[in-house]
Amino acid sequence: MTSPREPSAPIRPAPVEADGRAWITVADGRATRAAEHRPVVQLRRVILRLAAALVAALVVVAALGALAAHLLAERQSVNDAANRADVLAQAVIQPALTNELADGDEAAVAALDALIRDRVLGDEVERVKIWRPDGRVLYADEPQLIGQTFALSDDQQAALSDPQVRAEVSDLSADENEFETGDRLLEVYRPVWTPDGRELLFEMYSPYEQVETRSAELWRGFSGVTFSSLLLFVALAAPIVIRLLQRVRADDRERSALLQASVDASDAERRRVAATLHDGPVQELVATAFIAESAAAAAAAEGQTGTAADVRSVAASVRGNIRVLRSLLVDIYPPSLATAGLEQSLHDLADTVRGRGVDARVELASAPSNLAEDARRLVFRVVQECLRNAATHAAPCTVTIALADEGETTVLTVADDGPGFDPDVLSNRPSGHVGTQVLADLAEEAGATLELATAPGAGTVWRLVVTRAPDGGAS
Repeated sequence: MTSPREPSAPIRPAPVEADGRAWITVADGRATRAAEHRPVVQLRRVILRLAAALVAALVVVAALGALAAHLLAERQSVNDAANRADVLAQAVIQPALTNELADGDEAAVAALDALIRDRVLGDEVERVKIWRPDGRVLYADEPQLIGQTFALSDDQQAALSDPQVRAEVSDLSADENEFETGDRLLEVYRPVWTPDGRELLFEMYSPYEQVETRSAELWRGFSGVTFSSLLLFVALAAPIVIRLLQRVRADDRERSALLQASVDASDAERRRVAATLHDGPVQELVATAFIAESAAAAAAAEGQTGTAADVRSVAASVRGNIRVLRSLLVDIYPPSLATAGLEQSLHDLADTVRGRGVDARVELASAPSNLAEDARRLVFRVVQECLRNAATHAAPCTVTIALADEGETTVLTVADDGPGFDPDVLSNRPSGHVGTQVLADLAEEAGATLELATAPGAGTVWRLVVTRAPDGGAS
């Protein structure tokens, strides 16, 4: 058989080999049935997916909310630090500046230090510096910095050239911050002037912890509103989702019922067509064949040998048409499947292809009477399709049909010694080749497993595995 298809189940090599040919799973009906016919499992799966989606949404919202709260808190804290520095510069630092301080007088520096430690430094201000435009530190609450000169940053120079308050988050990587502790501080620059008009730079550092405190406050408010909104959404959406799931389950049951009704109707129609052909045209053709044989005998008795030969030829043609119609009846609906049983039905199927270059042999290890009706019909249909494919693509060849019980399963094997084919073409089925598609669909619909072993020049083997129910039938 060489009718590859696009498999409905993933094709994967099985660990067992058949005469050097790896088994390939063409259809796994057990997995398909488990996935499609367990509404409770489906409902749980949908609920779990919804819950996972909700948790993922909460995680994303929480992460984005925390980031937004942190950025907002940092901006607000920087603005607050700038406002605080501006107020301190105007109310405390500017009035306390002297010309002597700008000249580096130690007494002026000590007087300013006492004022700053008394009125400026505290929980909201950690460090204070006063710079000259050339980068010399005139005052610092860290005495080791006084008198040192550092290159002013761009922000410091901008605050002096265009008098304004500038604030930022400092990572304390500059040389001037060698005595600072921690990772970050809020840094503010503002120009101030001495009584004689000389411009100096006032620098103030505030602790970064206030950003964390404010961020936590903002996050608590944001998370409360956000989580309450999400929970409200879940409460409102839950009845709708449950209703939709119920509708889906009802639709699934309805589709299953319609499919079964369609199958039953098709089976009944095939019975009717088969009965009509059997009781009508076939019987009339049989009667015609008998009449023709009688007429041929009568003509021969009267010495009309030519007429007798012609009539016998007509009778033989009628009998040939009767055989064709009976083969067609077996294809349409096998009456022996319900009456004579599966074994006789398989022999009838074998007879239908023997005139088409196929030597079909039936080998039954044991009587298959323990199979349920659906399982017997499945075995019949699979053998029927395999024989059709063999007659179409592998003839002339020999086909062996074997059926045996293996543990809790019944295994059907249909093997031919034809040319075989490359199993890789199963993933790229040529147009018009539907044989393997039909076989896979039959197996999946019945919850059975269908496997294939083939190779170019090595023949083809189909194996159908049907799990029997505990009562002796097949599931």
